[in-house]
Amino acid sequence: MGKITVEATVAADRKKVWDYYTKPEHITKWNFASDDWQCPRAENDMRVGGKYNARMEAKDGSFGFDFEAIYDEVIENEKFTYSFGGRQSTVTFDELGDKTKVTVVFDAENEHPEEFQKQGWQAILDNFKKYTESN
Repeated sequence: MGKITVEATVAADRKKVWDYYTKPEHITKWNFASDDWQCPRAENDMRVGGKYNARMEAKDGSFGFDFEAIYDEVIENEKFTYSFGGRQSTVTFDELGDKTKVTVVFDAENEHPEEFQKQGWQAILDNFKKYTESN
C-alpha cells in the first residue's frame, strides 16, 4: 500500500481552519465528496486514544457507512494522526500568512485504484475549503 497526499490552501487563519476541520458541528456540513451525499452526524474526541466517528451516507438512503478512527497523535492547531481499519492518516495545518495549507496523507487501500481514492479524498477536502471560506 502506498501513501496518497491531498491538499488545499484555505483563506482563513489556522485556528479557524483547525476548528472547522475538527468540531462536529462543522464536520457535518462539509464531510462528503459530492452534493448527493451527507454527513448527518459526527463525534470527535480529540486526544490520543480518543475516537472519531462520522456517518457518511447517500441522501437517497441507498448507501452509507460509519467512518471510525482512533487518534495516535494530536498537536492542537498543528497536526493529528489517526488509525482506521489498519491504515493511518496524518493531517497537518501550516500557516501561510493569512491562509492555512491543509495536507492530508493517508495509506491507500487495495480495493480501489489509488487515483480514485485520491479524487474522493480531494473532493472532501475541496468541500471543506469551500465551507470554511464561506462561513
